[in-house]
Amino acid sequence: MTSYAIIELGGTQWRVEPGRFYDINRLPAEPDTQITIDKVLFVQDEGEISVGQPLVEGATVEATVLQHLRDRKIIVYKMQPKKKTRKKQGHRQELTRLMIDSINVGGSSSKATKKGAPTAVEPEPVAAVTQETDDV
Repeated sequence: MTSYAIIELGGTQWRVEPGRFYDINRLPAEPDTQITIDKVLFVQDEGEISVGQPLVEGATVEATVLQHLRDRKIIVYKMQPKKKTRKKQGHRQELTRLMIDSINVGGSSSKATKKGAPTAVEPEPVAAVTQETDDV
């Protein structure tokens, strides 16, 4: 089971998992800095569930600001029929890309695991195979 949390950040609620990145509304933080998010509404960690009333006490989410960017352009077109009124406007949302490093509940934390990293796996025992020959 993967662990995840629901946090409130940038005026919206996000379901975040360690090791993934998210594009949220612009935050006043410099790139390559660590931030701690303490508005955690829900945490599911290895089957254990913590629901906040409204926030989970002692729960934090550690994140790294990767970069600031802008979303793709959205065209806003307003028109009043029969009045010869037309207004075309574009908008690009300012975003911040966050990498979620870990989710901490109380003293325990669940961190992102590196993909491709070797993990300790015990090999399963193999039963001995013998061939029986028929002597005729």
